[in-house]
Amino acid sequence: MAFSAQNRKGTLSGIVFVALFAMAATYIANLAPIHALGLSPLVIGIVIGIFYANTLHNHIPSEWESGIVFSGKKILRFAIVLYGFRITFQQIAEVGMEGFLVSAIMLSTTFILGTWLGTTIFKMEKDTSMLTASGAAVCGAAAVLATEPVLKAEGHKTAIAVSMVVLFGTVSMFLYPVLYTTIIEPATGFLHMTPSQFGIYVGGTIHEVAQVVAVPFSIPNAPEEMANNAVIVKMTRVIMIAPMLIILGLYLSYSAKKEGGDSSAVKLVIPWFAVYFIGVAGFNSLQLIPENIVNIINEVDTFLLTMAMTALGMGTRFAKFKGLGLAPVYTALGMFIWLVLGGFVVVKLITAIL
Repeated sequence: MAFSAQNRKGTLSGIVFVALFAMAATYIANLAPIHALGLSPLVIGIVIGIFYANTLHNHIPSEWESGIVFSGKKILRFAIVLYGFRITFQQIAEVGMEGFLVSAIMLSTTFILGTWLGTTIFKMEKDTSMLTASGAAVCGAAAVLATEPVLKAEGHKTAIAVSMVVLFGTVSMFLYPVLYTTIIEPATGFLHMTPSQFGIYVGGTIHEVAQVVAVPFSIPNAPEEMANNAVIVKMTRVIMIAPMLIILGLYLSYSAKKEGGDSSAVKLVIPWFAVYFIGVAGFNSLQLIPENIVNIINEVDTFLLTMAMTALGMGTRFAKFKGLGLAPVYTALGMFIWLVLGGFVVVKLITAIL
């Protein structure tokens, strides 16, 4: 047990150690050049964690390992629950059925496509494929973190998935403004999208929340409705992570029963933290807590997520990546192409129908 009498001191020391790294990651992420790139503290945290894992790991007391594991498991679940304070059901209602359908279609198709590409085409094992798919389908690094406990995946697999999110999410952040100003912009574009449609397109297809926010601000004279729609649709995708994880848990339970034969020996996998996440979002929708307090909660939550990401990075040794080759890149690239091209078609069709 992490907090048993004999492990308590080491666990607390490990947690403090991770927190110090997370503080450094937060400081670096707030530096102007890094902030301009849209890199969140979560991403910086995992980079620092991986650096530690492959350089200084052997110089730290082994007793601290329980605290690092605790940060990557227990603190992670608590942080995902608190993530619900970033969302209200009113936000989702504002964008209407168009945004909801685009979010649902892009999430489900991207997750299925990514899992299929990874496992069937590029021969990756299931956990890495699903983690990579969840990052592209939902909300980047936070989705990868939320999916990891359901799959009970190893930390280095999470690191692989997050790195793919960073790579293609960053490409999206620079690509979409160019697409809009050259071939999509209503007055001059070849493929014509209104600012409202483009906002739905951005929110429904780009990986990270921060990247979604950055795109409208990168477009000269972008209307406010573009940014609003992008953020609302993105947050709709975020809240959909809860039902996605519940369905994934049911699927894993069904698969285990099918493979094992003895259904009584298989425990149903329900990610309760995802259920609590929806509950927190519902509570936040009542707007009972002042906005300034919610902002503080969100800042604390970002730090806790950074700790979790840093801890996962600390468990990532480069030796564990051997044999994977370029399969994760090819899988993520396939999903990226679908998000850019398929997402465009889905948005055009949904907005035309409704």
